Amino acid sequence: MITVSASLKKELQEFARAHGCELFGIAPVALFDELEFYPKWLSAGYAGNMDYLHRQLPKRLDARQILPEVKSVIVIGVIYHTPQPLSLEIRDPERGWISRYAWGDDYHDVLLRKLEALDGFLRTRVGAEYQGKFYVDTGPVLDRVFAKYAGIGWFGKNTNLINQKLGSWFFIGELLTNLALEIDAPPPDRCGTCQRCLDACPTDAFVAPYVLDASRCISYLTIELRGVIPDELRAPLGNHLFGCDICQDVCPWNRKAAVTETPEFLPRPNAVAPRLSELAELSEEDFRQRFKNSPVKRAKWRGFMRNVLVALGNSGERAFLEIVKRFMDHSDPMLAETARWAAQRLQTAEEEKREQENVAFSHEFV
Repeated sequence: MITVSASLKKELQEFARAHGCELFGIAPVALFDELEFYPKWLSAGYAGNMDYLHRQLPKRLDARQILPEVKSVIVIGVIYHTPQPLSLEIRDPERGWISRYAWGDDYHDVLLRKLEALDGFLRTRVGAEYQGKFYVDTGPVLDRVFAKYAGIGWFGKNTNLINQKLGSWFFIGELLTNLALEIDAPPPDRCGTCQRCLDACPTDAFVAPYVLDASRCISYLTIELRGVIPDELRAPLGNHLFGCDICQDVCPWNRKAAVTETPEFLPRPNAVAPRLSELAELSEEDFRQRFKNSPVKRAKWRGFMRNVLVALGNSGERAFLEIVKRFMDHSDPMLAETARWAAQRLQTAEEEKREQENVAFSHEFV
């Protein structure tokens, strides 16, 4: 076993803070109880069409399958929250919503650079015996479990990690290492009887507290789902174009959430509540240019335009009908079908509005 100095953890923490990591902790390597939940969650079908979550299951359940000599896992957290309005505060029907985590640069790239620096620091500090592997959301690691046991936060009922001081608007990344570092303790669950996140979900995606059916989650529907959005879930999507923040918007622990100091996570121009009419005009090349190095590119133009059409249909704005109609004969069957649905929804909304106006007018003469 490599001999580690008592001061190394403090040095690591200071190095991480100097590189913009507001949260830092070290988790042990163990067969945590939470790991038993994952296969059951997959078997229940809650992962939807995210087949990649089924891959490399042994590695996901045991970090030693990734790095046989692993002794501890370093976890970092980086805040992405900004002072802009919450999604529930946007009332303009002509605007859509992109999740606030996607307003800036792709977090994978940003956090990977920080982990690479941390890894390089340890290689220099420890020498040739050092081993390490790091991931940001893409490796076969159940990162939230390690983050919990590193003291970063507890699992909220919305399945997000919540930090008592900083809230839940943060990204995490992890570095598996063969160094036996001093570990941190997991924080207690402080959700109590609160279930605002569960009650606020428009699609009823929570099967129970702490259990998410991702196949009903707006983030899954607008990002991961490549096909047609189920008809019964389109109206609840509202104006969401990419991801969803609602269960974090309503969380009391985010009332005084910390704001990011990472410039890469500051909103790009027109990222906050963009105009639907402008987005509907994006060509595939326009989409690539506008969302270059942005998380939004994961949805691809086809998926993003599907989401735009759903939002247009949900807007209730008859002025959008002409925009929607242009897609009704699109060569892509998914976009054409979604456009027809949106057109029908707009027409129905207009008819209902007229009926209400007629009723109101008739009451004036009663």
